[in-house]
Amino acid sequence: MANNRINPDSMYNSLVYGFSHAAVQTSGKTIHLAGQVAWDKDCNIVGGDDLAAQTRQTLANIKTVVEAAGGTIADIVRLRIYVVNHSPDKLGVVLPEVGAFFGDVTPPPNTFLGVQALALPDFLIEIEATAAID
Repeated sequence: MANNRINPDSMYNSLVYGFSHAAVQTSGKTIHLAGQVAWDKDCNIVGGDDLAAQTRQTLANIKTVVEAAGGTIADIVRLRIYVVNHSPDKLGVVLPEVGAFFGDVTPPPNTFLGVQALALPDFLIEIEATAAID
């Protein structure tokens, strides 16, 4: 693997919140993904007003791009999640989807940001990712 997750025992357990404190790239190439949204191949929004459904599609798009670059979701070393009109209850919608996406893979560092709006009014979420691929 081209990266190692860092989760010091002397710090709080970030894994229960779905992220690692850091990732160290040890080799390979770095892939910087554009922010992904819940569009399908034909630019149709998937999920409508359902934040969980939009999150799933957004993560599926990230997986597609990482795989096209020759990697897997285990190679993702950083996420930045942007949620429109964030409120704490939205954590309970988005983070379980992120957890399900990574499954048994230790999740990468993640920053969760509330924003007023995204590029188009139908977008509820946008996620940026960085991957380190051998």
